[in-house]
Amino acid sequence: MGFEQLIIIRSYDRQSDRAQVEDLERRCEVGPAERVFLFTDTMGDPICRIRNSPMYKMLVAELDKELVGVIQGSIKVVTVHRHHPKDLARVGYILGLRVVPLHRRKGIGSSLVRRLEEWFIANDVDYAYMATEKDNEASVKLFANKFGYIRFRTPAILVNPVNINHRFHISSNVQIVELKREQAEFLYRKYMSSLEFFPNDIDNVLGNKLSLGTWVAFPRGESFGISDGQVPSNWAMVSVWNSGELFKLRLGKAPLSCLIYTKSSRLMDKFFPCLKLPSLPDFFHPFGFYFMYGVHQEGPMSGKLVRSLCQFVHNMAKNKSKDCKVIVTEVGGNDKLRHHIPHWKLLSCPEDLWCIKALKSEEERSSSLHELSKTPHATRALFVDPREV
Repeated sequence: MGFEQLIIIRSYDRQSDRAQVEDLERRCEVGPAERVFLFTDTMGDPICRIRNSPMYKMLVAELDKELVGVIQGSIKVVTVHRHHPKDLARVGYILGLRVVPLHRRKGIGSSLVRRLEEWFIANDVDYAYMATEKDNEASVKLFANKFGYIRFRTPAILVNPVNINHRFHISSNVQIVELKREQAEFLYRKYMSSLEFFPNDIDNVLGNKLSLGTWVAFPRGESFGISDGQVPSNWAMVSVWNSGELFKLRLGKAPLSCLIYTKSSRLMDKFFPCLKLPSLPDFFHPFGFYFMYGVHQEGPMSGKLVRSLCQFVHNMAKNKSKDCKVIVTEVGGNDKLRHHIPHWKLLSCPEDLWCIKALKSEEERSSSLHELSKTPHATRALFVDPREV
């Protein structure tokens, strides 16, 4: 009997599997070993990262009554072609693939991916996709070489620390207003529904308890009429998701330069606060974070408004959250937004890698869906669902 035949792939059972999955997660690093990597603390709920998705599943690999691997997946309906906002598809997102170090290179990861794809197909999914670090060779080889996924997009993950000792002053020329949920949905569907991977159930995203709200910024003195469509020539919008309520992060390893800067910046901030130098928070204990999603701008002068919104979110995190230490967002690789969003290169990832695979035959898909998987071009903008962070 082959090794793979001894492996049992089954659905996750919270009552019997939770403790083993948490132990498995602790034994598996997240991120490239030669650079910084993060540990996640799921706070007793290993399935927390997909629980808010419309459909989700977690599979475990069992060998001799020991859990040796896990994988998670979610399903939703999204826009898949930015020139056709009504061109929707069911997509399955793959995340959280882990195999304990002792049992790697034995086909366990492949078995988990294969079984999750079968679940996608059984639920009429058009495309499966996954995200990984660009230099994660093992993951890229598994999905690209063995399962036929193609390199699809390279969005940038932008991370900015929250400085508890500093509050940003927002220009008096900028007005920031919080939107009602239905107002936010109206604007997103009007201005962003044609973006790739825009979720068709954006109303559920905005209505989730983890979504803290949506704000617009525009020049003070101008009116912002949502119902009548009278918006200023320059404006920007952002929504905020409290990811720290789901799970915590902790820095597991960092370059010496990062450690030195962390210590020295705190000392400088303590003894010379008048210099207002940016200090790096303590990332070596579990911390939460806010995720900015649906960041949008209109008008040639809107870059300043985007930056004002980012400063507003920083101040909100500083005042309302005890453990939010970073603000995170993800934008398309060529998206001009990245130039207006404050972030630290030391903490950010300039090129995350998304890979995608068509699960249906060409006859079952429209021509535009076919083009999606066959043309890995850079996109102007991309909607990143906060439920999949």
